Amino acid sequence: MTSDSTENGTNSGPLGFALHDHDACVSDTLAAAEARCAADGLRFTPVRRKVLEILLQEHRALGAYAILDRLREDGFGSQPPVAYRALDFLVMNGLAHKIEQLNAFIACVHPSEAHTPAFMICRLCDAVAETQSSPAKGALGDAARATGFRIERTVVEAEGICPACAEKEDA
Repeated sequence: MTSDSTENGTNSGPLGFALHDHDACVSDTLAAAEARCAADGLRFTPVRRKVLEILLQEHRALGAYAILDRLREDGFGSQPPVAYRALDFLVMNGLAHKIEQLNAFIACVHPSEAHTPAFMICRLCDAVAETQSSPAKGALGDAARATGFRIERTVVEAEGICPACAEKEDA
């Protein structure tokens, strides 16, 4: 599943800002995560699945304590390591991403694809949309090659106003 497509009734554009069939978005992403874990021999435990499901429920970044509160409500425990271990697993295996600017987490909208994500974060409502990034092909990649630097990981986060909040401001 890609974030810039029209699957599940989306319009084009990053999934976090596009109208789409959210139930299908959640179920398709959970199914892709389960398939990926099975194929890679990873344990997709009930708490890991639940944390991913919580992250998928909204296209917003959630902090670990908000996730822990939801886990507690669903009977999965109330100790911070429960949430942090699940989040570490999800991030390490590309099923979720950490939004550094917000110190929060978001589900990956295309866990079955190798990719370099970039995030657009609405400063008004905290909605987050994931899209593709190609830092090695742009100015950063050119600078790295010129100095002999090898890029291993990048985090691209842009802050602005999402279409829904922009529409409210213009009204």
